[in-house]
Amino acid sequence: MYKKNNNYQNNFIYQIINNDLKNKKYSFICTRFPPEPNGYLHIGHIKSICLNFTIAKNFNGKCNLRIDDTNPIKENLEYIESIKKDLIWLGFKWSNNIKYSSDYFDQLYKYAIELINKGLAYVDELTIEEIRNYRGTLLIPGKNSPYRNRSIQENLKLFKKMKLGKFPEGSASLRAKIDMKSKTIILRDPVLYRIKFIKHHQTGNKWCIYPMYDFAHCIADAIEGITHSLCTLEFQDNRLLYNWIINNININHHPKQYEFSRLNIEYSILSKRKMSLLVNNKIVNGWNDPRMLTISGLRRRGYTASSLKEFCYRIGVTKQNNIIERALLESCIRDELNKSAHRIMAVLKPLKIIIINFPIKEKKIKIIAPNHPNNNMMGSREIFFTKEIYINKLDFIEKDIKNSKKFTLKQEIRLRYAFVIKAHKILKDNKGKIICIYCTYDANTLGKKLNKNRNVKGVIHWLSVSYSIPAIFRIYNNLFIKKNIDNININYINTFINKKSLLIYNGFIENNILKKKENKFFQFEREGYFCLDKKDSNKKNLFFNQITSLKKNF
Repeated sequence: MYKKNNNYQNNFIYQIINNDLKNKKYSFICTRFPPEPNGYLHIGHIKSICLNFTIAKNFNGKCNLRIDDTNPIKENLEYIESIKKDLIWLGFKWSNNIKYSSDYFDQLYKYAIELINKGLAYVDELTIEEIRNYRGTLLIPGKNSPYRNRSIQENLKLFKKMKLGKFPEGSASLRAKIDMKSKTIILRDPVLYRIKFIKHHQTGNKWCIYPMYDFAHCIADAIEGITHSLCTLEFQDNRLLYNWIINNININHHPKQYEFSRLNIEYSILSKRKMSLLVNNKIVNGWNDPRMLTISGLRRRGYTASSLKEFCYRIGVTKQNNIIERALLESCIRDELNKSAHRIMAVLKPLKIIIINFPIKEKKIKIIAPNHPNNNMMGSREIFFTKEIYINKLDFIEKDIKNSKKFTLKQEIRLRYAFVIKAHKILKDNKGKIICIYCTYDANTLGKKLNKNRNVKGVIHWLSVSYSIPAIFRIYNNLFIKKNIDNININYINTFINKKSLLIYNGFIENNILKKKENKFFQFEREGYFCLDKKDSNKKNLFFNQITSLKKNF
C-alpha cells in the first residue's frame, strides 16, 4: 500500500486505492491516461497525467497511454506526436506500447451487436437535430423515437447496412435503449455509433461507422484491465452510462470510474475546442504560443517539467471545483529558477549615458560580477564599464520626487556591481525626447559602502555600449482581461482578449550571453526570468521570452 510522502499529498483517490488493496478488491493497480488527439495537451492534462502516472508508480502498478481516436474528423498524427513528445518531456513513461481506442474497433462492434441482440440498442433514423429535440431538457422528459421499437432482426440488418456504408452520413445512428424519461439526460437513449465517411489515421478506410466516446471508453478500460478510471467532474453523470454499458455486455473486468475537480486557472482557457479557435483565427501564433497554457507553449516560454509537476502537486486533488491563482503557477517556476538561473544584465528600453569624466587613457574598466549572488559555486564573469553605457530609460526621471529611488539630475544612483554616477546634462531631440544623459562617475565608489550622509538610494542595472549585443525581448501578460474566462461562450471570447498580452522590446544584453550556450535560463537583473527562444533565434537576431517576473505575488 501507498504511504504518504513529501512528493504528493494524500488525497481521496489514494485513500480509495489503499482501501481497495487492503480489502483485496485488487492485487494490482492499473490506470490510464486517455487523451483525444484533437489538439495539443495543456496544463490541465498535466494534473491528470501526474495523478495517473504517480499512482501507478507509487502502488507498483502500471499506467497505459491510450489515444482516444474515435472521432477522425478532428484528429491527426501531428496531435498524436505532440502528445508523446509532451509526456516524454514531462518525464513519464507509459506501460508497454501506446494503445489506441481504434485497436478495439472490432471488439466494440461485436459488443454493439450484443446489445442489439439483447434488445438494448436500436438503429435510429432521426437526424442529429431531431435526436436533440426528442431528448427533452432537465425539466421536460424526452420522448421515444419512432424507430425505437424495431425488431432485433431489423436492427441487426440496419446496423450491418450502416457498417457497409449504405446509409448517407448523418442519416442513421445506433442508440442505446435505456430510458427517455430518465432524470439524467445522458441516459435518454444515448448515441453509441455514428456514420462518418472519412479515412482514419490508424485504420484507414476499414470503417465508416465510429463509436462514441462514452461507448468506446468504458469498454477499452475493461479490455485493458483498468482498475481505477479517473476523470474530471464534468463526466460525473457519464459514470451512469459507463456502468450501464459495462453491466450489460459480456465482459469479465468491471473497472470503476472516479471523478476529481478539473484544473481552472484565472485569466486562462483550458479547453482544446476554444484553444483551437484561438489558433485557427490567428489570435495566437499556433499551439505553442507562449501565451497559451499548452504544454508546448509553456515549454517554449521557459517553464520546466519539474516546475509544472510541482504546481500540480501543490494544488492537490479534490472534488471541489475552484479557480487557481496564476501566481501559484508563477511561484513554482520562480522558486526553481531563483536557485539555478544565471544572473545577467539586459536593458529592454535603452537610454544612453555618456560618462564625461571617463579616463582618456582607459578604454574600459574591468569589473568581476557573480553569476549568482548566493551561490559562489556558479562562478563569476567579467563586465566592462566604458565611456558610453545603457540604462533603462524608466530608471531616469527629470523631476525630483521626494523619497524616490529614481535617477534624476539631483539624485545620484549606483550602477549594479559598479560605480555611483551623477547626471549633469540632458540632450533631447526636436520632439523633446531624451537622446542621452551626460554624467560623471565617482571612481572611489567601486565595491565600497558610501558615507551615511551621501544620499544614494537606488541601484540600477546597466550595460556597456561596446560590450553588449542587440536582442529582442518578449514580455507576456495574461491572454485575457477576465479572470474566469473558461465559462464564457465560445462566440464571445474575442471580446476579452488582452491587447497587451504580448509586448516586444528591442534592447541590449551582455555579450557574455554568447559564452553561456549551455545555460537555458537566465535572470535578467531587475527584469525577470527569461529563456532564449530557439525556434525564432538565429545568428542575426536573439529572441528572449520572459518566463515570469521577479515579483513574488503568492
